[in-house]
Amino acid sequence: MIAASLQVLARALAKREVSSVELTHLYLDRIARHNPQLNAFISVDEGCSLAQARAADERLAKGEGGPLTGIPIAHKDIFCAQGWLTTCGSRMLNNFVSPYDAAVITRFKAAGAVLLGKTNMDEFAMGSSNETSFYGPVRNPWKADCVPGGSSGGSAAAVAAALAPAATGTDTGGSIRQPAALCNLTGMKPTYGVVSRYGMIAFASSLDQAGPLARSAADCALLLNAMAGFDERDSTSVERPGEDYCREIDAAAGDRPLAGLKIGLPVEFFGEGCRPEVMHLVEAAIAEYRKLGAETISVSLPSMQLSVAAYYVIAPAEASSNLARFDGVRYGYRAPEYQDLNDMYSKSRAQGFGAEVKRRILIGTYVLSHGYYDAYYLQAQRIRRLIANDFAKAFGQCDVIIGPTSPSTAFKLGEKAADPVQMYLSDIYTIAVNLAGLPAISLPCGFAGGLPAGLQLIGNYFAETQLLNVAHRYQQVSDWHVQRPAGFD
Repeated sequence: MIAASLQVLARALAKREVSSVELTHLYLDRIARHNPQLNAFISVDEGCSLAQARAADERLAKGEGGPLTGIPIAHKDIFCAQGWLTTCGSRMLNNFVSPYDAAVITRFKAAGAVLLGKTNMDEFAMGSSNETSFYGPVRNPWKADCVPGGSSGGSAAAVAAALAPAATGTDTGGSIRQPAALCNLTGMKPTYGVVSRYGMIAFASSLDQAGPLARSAADCALLLNAMAGFDERDSTSVERPGEDYCREIDAAAGDRPLAGLKIGLPVEFFGEGCRPEVMHLVEAAIAEYRKLGAETISVSLPSMQLSVAAYYVIAPAEASSNLARFDGVRYGYRAPEYQDLNDMYSKSRAQGFGAEVKRRILIGTYVLSHGYYDAYYLQAQRIRRLIANDFAKAFGQCDVIIGPTSPSTAFKLGEKAADPVQMYLSDIYTIAVNLAGLPAISLPCGFAGGLPAGLQLIGNYFAETQLLNVAHRYQQVSDWHVQRPAGFD
């Protein structure tokens, strides 16, 4: 049962071969057994989860269930959930119990899914290794002394170790795709505005986007069906007709299901910077796509080399503004001892935020300050436009862009903690997608040294259905995505 896809679980629930209560108990027991080793979950509320499971069983008994009714889903602890501790992996919100649900949580509740627990994450989603959490680092199920990737590392580790059948994450510069690659999962970052950010605690508002983490593209499509949709409470939510992201996956396909598809191979993705063993796996996956009927052509993204520099101006600038609300006055952590109001502000923020968050607040405040706004922030926004234009030109020649998700497999815990620049370069292949607001998906493409590697597919705006289908066709002829780490049976 723990290796079953969401579709298989849904059929078993619909046929009453298993109840939602039994399924939820199964995963709660696995969390109790394995979470002390992995540290993937911050909060679990057995009573609340089982109450939702009982309600789901009642819906199923009446024949009112949908594709996700009764299925337990883990949620990154960046989504507010009513009555649940919602911490963002920070001491600053260590005592914050949300009085309302995020739009994503509301949508999963409407679908009848069970909230299994809140997963660990880099503090305020700032990190690429899940080592900056106030609650300690998350460990990779494939190798316990390695990172799972970040910032959605808790969600990725939970699904990889079968502590949950699927999970949500958020992606600001690769925070769904990179942990998916490092944990042998499929993870999708939708087009900016497709999934509501209401109730998703902000890091960088023009870059943040919620998305699914699961074992397969087919499972991600089911999750995205529940997550996506217009929300008037989010000013950045895109109002467009609803879409069935499973429709191309469910369609019949012949021997060459991707005939006519043009895949772009950016020269910037296939130069220096990627480990040879990872690049070998990516090239093998591209060869499989050619067998499926796709045509590959060379394209160029010349401004991509500037993406990391632009991102680490724009994202900290937005973070410095968004995190100004955490001042120790209205909610969250407050320093126990202080002299006056200004002292309370400074001590609460100094004690409540971790080192990486404080580093980014300082950088962001600096680039927005008088005399530096034009030199840094405005220039970074101009580069952002150039990056988007490069993608637009490339998509005039191809349908999908392919390359590595991460330049390496999972690295050791602590290996890059002392060198922020090296840590930031872990997202070199993913950041440009967020700057342009495009959709992208990472899927497993093999193993190097016993650790998984990821293949990234990038699509044009609102091409999620196509991307999911292209990923699914590869997963029909490969079995990387069904491999599971030892010790979590």
